[in-house]
Amino acid sequence: MKSTRKRDRSPKTYTRLTHPLVRDSRDEPFRRATWEEALDRAARGLGAARGAFGMFSCARATNEMNYVAQKFARVVMGTHNVDSCNRTCHAPSVAGLSAAFGSGGGTSSYEEIEHTDLIVMWGSNARFAHPIFFQHVLKGIHNGARMYAVDPRRTSTAEWAESWLGLNVGTDIPMAHAIGREIVHAGLVNEAFVRRATTGFEEYRELVEPWTLSLAEKVTGVPAAAIRELAHAYARAERAQLCWTLGITEHHNGTDNVRALINLSLLTGQVGRYGAGMQPLRGQNNVQGGGDMGAIPNRLPGFQDILDPAVRLKFESAWDTVLQPRHGMTLTEMFEAMEDGSLRAVYCIGENPAQSEADSDQAVRRLSGLDFLVVQDIFLTKTAELADVVLPATAGWAETEGTTTNSERRVQRVRRALTPPGEAREDIDILCDLAARLGHDWKYADAEAVWNELRSLSPDHHGMTYGRLEEHQGIQWPCPSTGSLEPPYLHGRLWEPDARRRGRPAPFGIVQHDPPVDLTDEEFPIRLTTGRRLDSYNTGVQSSGYSSPLRRGESVELCPEDAEHYGVVVGEEVRVTSRRGSVLAPVWVDTALRPGLAFMTFHFPDEVDTNKLTIEANCPIAGTAEFKASAIRIERLPAPGHANRPDYPAHPAHGAHGPQVR
Repeated sequence: MKSTRKRDRSPKTYTRLTHPLVRDSRDEPFRRATWEEALDRAARGLGAARGAFGMFSCARATNEMNYVAQKFARVVMGTHNVDSCNRTCHAPSVAGLSAAFGSGGGTSSYEEIEHTDLIVMWGSNARFAHPIFFQHVLKGIHNGARMYAVDPRRTSTAEWAESWLGLNVGTDIPMAHAIGREIVHAGLVNEAFVRRATTGFEEYRELVEPWTLSLAEKVTGVPAAAIRELAHAYARAERAQLCWTLGITEHHNGTDNVRALINLSLLTGQVGRYGAGMQPLRGQNNVQGGGDMGAIPNRLPGFQDILDPAVRLKFESAWDTVLQPRHGMTLTEMFEAMEDGSLRAVYCIGENPAQSEADSDQAVRRLSGLDFLVVQDIFLTKTAELADVVLPATAGWAETEGTTTNSERRVQRVRRALTPPGEAREDIDILCDLAARLGHDWKYADAEAVWNELRSLSPDHHGMTYGRLEEHQGIQWPCPSTGSLEPPYLHGRLWEPDARRRGRPAPFGIVQHDPPVDLTDEEFPIRLTTGRRLDSYNTGVQSSGYSSPLRRGESVELCPEDAEHYGVVVGEEVRVTSRRGSVLAPVWVDTALRPGLAFMTFHFPDEVDTNKLTIEANCPIAGTAEFKASAIRIERLPAPGHANRPDYPAHPAHGAHGPQVR
């Protein structure tokens, strides 16, 4: 067998789409088309699929685009089947926070992280994945805040922490429950807050009682003393911030993970006060805004419930339509519906699910089986390569006017700085032209007109005129009035002594430990977890195609002990196999990892399609897949000129991984 280790791994270059593309059949290549032909073709294909249609909206585009996109799905196509990459990452955060507080946004501002006393970074390598936010973290540390990092890897973020708790993948709930139990037994519960502002404490106390520090050490691999230290530090802090990202959410029980963390804030009263709160850090510039604008299947703009008759009546009057009193399909459910044929057409704006979905081979097969696929994007992505019609759009961060909303719920203006190339057009104009062809004449003079329509329907955004957004350099929602600004944190009502002003109490989440679905065994002995790197971005479409001293492409990262066990060295190409597929990847050795744990990204799918390995095991509440916990094996390739390699012994069993605290 010929060695493949000399394969060219130079980055693929994506060129901007500058004119519409159509294909006359799936067996033929794309050809250039006029806008009239492309829009007519798209309108016919989508119109024929009413009742079996889904839309994927874009978390990198503006709020205004997302508002018009979800309106297109609901008014033009008559469906709530609209979703975005929020489903891939932070849908469990929205579901968990909404269940506890009635609102799915992070509870604090970036400014508060600079003035808090304790920072817990849980399942988050913020220094790489959220570098702007991490600058605020560093300011907080400089101002005297202590930081704890809870993560299976000793990440770059953990290097700044006072203590690193290296837990086993998928054991976040046992860790949280053990911390909660220790807080209860040490008499550190904020009893006044719990009594006044929460429900379900007694049931929660019974839930965590079995999770002793010694049991948690056996399950999580973290020393009992380290768990106890974190419990006392968090409960005793005057103000503490609990931050998490995809290490918590991208699990088959992601919503339960989020609820377990929220329980700790309720137990200690670390919410609803300046400097005390919870931060689910968003990975793209407008993931928060896409959900705020209603580009999700169960909420209308402003997170207003579709099932509420008064809410539906308000939107029906404004949009001159009838809205069905039911939830639509999530992105995950839409992919399942492609399998059975009940979803036949998709309009995909600025997303690349062919490479970002778990079990990507299956995702490509399902997308290829659609009757009709329209992709609106700035590059010819792998998803666009499967389309019937491709529409060239503008880049939401430099070529269009509008707003975006970041992780702290801050709405900010974006302005057009560049002229779009070729025939590329504004997303909103494309949507409106398609709507007109399907019988809906929408007249928006500009992005501000779209925003003003949204403001008239969403109480949280009512006070945010473009003028005020510019004056204040961004405003956090809720902003119900043009006459004032709300506090930078949410849920201050929970501290009100008057029950009527306090409103709905926050319930404790009663959630049980549920290990990863994809179990390791003798055949697949390594736990693969995935994540992001600082120098690259998502599926690589916008960050590939360049040379840089920082860029080393994709690799399978192993700890030194595992590299020695398999007899591999840095740069050697190996086969990485899961129960779903196989990829070839070069080895990288990283001391941040522990024996039995491997790490890969999905930034370079044209070189190494990591998502061939991941499992489509979805959170039943949020629909997010378990990207963080796949079982794999590592195999050496035949040496040049030799038919095979010698066999290597099975990977040794790994229990607790030794001290995790520095």
